[in-house]
Amino acid sequence: MIVLDDTKTRIIFATMKAVRQYGLEGVRIQNVAELAGVSPGALYRYFDGKDQMIVECFTYVDKQAAEIFEHLSFNPLAMLTDPVGAIKGLWLPYFRFWTSHPDETVFYHRFRDSTFFPQYDRERDVTYFDTFIGMVNAFKKAFPRLNQINQDLLWLHVLTSTVLYAKYVVEGTLPNDQETEDTVFRLLITGLSGYLKPDRGRKKKE
Repeated sequence: MIVLDDTKTRIIFATMKAVRQYGLEGVRIQNVAELAGVSPGALYRYFDGKDQMIVECFTYVDKQAAEIFEHLSFNPLAMLTDPVGAIKGLWLPYFRFWTSHPDETVFYHRFRDSTFFPQYDRERDVTYFDTFIGMVNAFKKAFPRLNQINQDLLWLHVLTSTVLYAKYVVEGTLPNDQETEDTVFRLLITGLSGYLKPDRGRKKKE
């Protein structure tokens, strides 16, 4: 559970709302202060400036997304008998998190798409995704063919596509319904299906 000072929390949510309204480059301290209901000076008691606010907003949302996997049941046996169903069981709550948090989704997408993100990404600590990484490793162990895929490209594809489609939902471009969820998932899983097969030859050798 992520717990912050109430005022700091208001500022973080106001920052994301302001980014949604004015864009990452266009947002100003005054915009955030007005949305948070505090004076501009109050913001500097919590943040050094706009850049730090943006980074802390991203970290806050990223940790929220990571927490989803902390509360999901993960059955390795189900993964072996129905890998696609197991993946959907993990992916669907993640997708629904984004579609139910409009400001966070637009902010997250814009920040990841910014020129500032690559430098930040190289330095950030992502240990809060350890539970998710453990699930990924379990899949790779059960289905060794997954290791044939460039892992950076694989998860960049899954994350970027999921957040992008969720952004289309919260912006009203796509409907927020079962059909959209099913279609997005099918698009994501199509490229993976050929790799979700146990390596039987390897098992025999062992």
